[in-house]
Amino acid sequence: MVRNRVRKTSRASVPADVVRRAVEAVRREGQTFRETSEQYQIPLRSLKRYCKTSDESGDVRVGYEKRRQVFDGKQEEELSAYITRASDIYFGLTPRDVRKLAFKVAEFYKCDFPPSWASNGMAGPDWFSAFLKRNPSLSIRVPEATSLSRATSFNKTNVSRFFDLLAELYGRHKFGPGDIWNMDETGITTVQRPDKVVARRGIKQVGKVTSAERGTLVTLALAVSATGNKVPPFFVFPRVHFKDHFLQSAPAGSIGCANPSGWMKEDNFVQFVTHFVKHAKPSVAHPCLLLLDNHQSHLSVEALDFLRDNGVIALSFPPHCSHKLQPLDRSVYGPLKKYVYTAIDAWMKNHPGSTLTIYDIPGVVSTALPRAASEENIKAGFAVSGISPFNREIFTEKDFAPSYVTDRPPDDSATTDPQRAPRTSTSTPAPPEDVVRAETSLETLFPLPKAGPRRSTRKGRPKRSAAILTDEAMRAALVEERNRSASRGNKGTKKKRPNGR
Repeated sequence: MVRNRVRKTSRASVPADVVRRAVEAVRREGQTFRETSEQYQIPLRSLKRYCKTSDESGDVRVGYEKRRQVFDGKQEEELSAYITRASDIYFGLTPRDVRKLAFKVAEFYKCDFPPSWASNGMAGPDWFSAFLKRNPSLSIRVPEATSLSRATSFNKTNVSRFFDLLAELYGRHKFGPGDIWNMDETGITTVQRPDKVVARRGIKQVGKVTSAERGTLVTLALAVSATGNKVPPFFVFPRVHFKDHFLQSAPAGSIGCANPSGWMKEDNFVQFVTHFVKHAKPSVAHPCLLLLDNHQSHLSVEALDFLRDNGVIALSFPPHCSHKLQPLDRSVYGPLKKYVYTAIDAWMKNHPGSTLTIYDIPGVVSTALPRAASEENIKAGFAVSGISPFNREIFTEKDFAPSYVTDRPPDDSATTDPQRAPRTSTSTPAPPEDVVRAETSLETLFPLPKAGPRRSTRKGRPKRSAAILTDEAMRAALVEERNRSASRGNKGTKKKRPNGR
């Protein structure tokens, strides 16, 4: 079957309104067929056919009839809405799934479909191609892998609590855009993702030189304000001891530290907040707001005490919501990774035969950071997250759609008293099958994925939520949690028995 048919003739291309006026001229004004044909540029035989087939009101059918379709317009709209909804909740359908769904829907509605659908158990590829053309709002996309925690934690309850706390702090301290800061870490690796290159057509594999098969990671911590300012970078190197030469080519004002993993630890975070206070210059009389995620390294009691004593109010994001709420994630770190990869590509060209090491990472960041952490990008990150300017309604129902999978409806059984429920003995006859078929939605026929009730458990880490980390109540809870964790660790240690016993 030809999917992209090219019209080879201009037959039946006369506009319908022109044909309608021509038919009216023949019927009501008494013009001859030949005269009307010449006046309206309509073939004589076609004009006679139009006059013969038109009804008394003058309505005439023009052009070729549309090819027979399996679904009518309303059914295709329902199918398109179902596919869109499945994609919105991050359980999108593949082209093969859509074809199988179309066959099941055609069977339910008792549509007239080709015999090949029944033999294959799915609609044909030609139908799928035509379906996409009739519904331009749909397209085949490569989805981005999103963890279940991120997809389900970003819900109205968590986001509303965060904005409630943010509004409370805005009202309490009257923060201006220059007083609102966000900090976060990202990993910079020594092995880049190469940029696209122009190569010979037809070749199956195109290579690009990298420093190694797998890279070594250096953590970069950055803090930016809603006015577009930024604090010099803070580096965490995967080494036991930090040396000054690690930062030879780093941006001006940068500092660093080291730990064997290369990730931010609690003692490293204490060093970072000291660096932050030095450059942000807050005070108890003129405090500032620091937004950060509730990673375990950020919950250091020593660091939070230092922030509070120096006029910094720390507010944490809800867990697994930084991809929507954190300004650095929204508009800075994405471009930064791209510019870092480009800078590493350039470094490899300028140093042929050499491998890029962790000590070259600060120089690469020095090249890429000014382009990624520009004033425009930083301001855009605060704006699209609804933080500055403050806009708690910036996220729509579509943004919260993925949380549908784990949303639980309220339990009405506990609030409904069966003794007080009205008892009726009247019964209504079942509606005809055609009526049920017309009123049933596709989500009822083919339910979308939905998680069952969770089992409550006390094991694992305590559940986090958005919180003002520098408040006294939160500090007391963190101290209690740390003491409880330490006591469990002491109980778990066993005394070694002497040899021979």
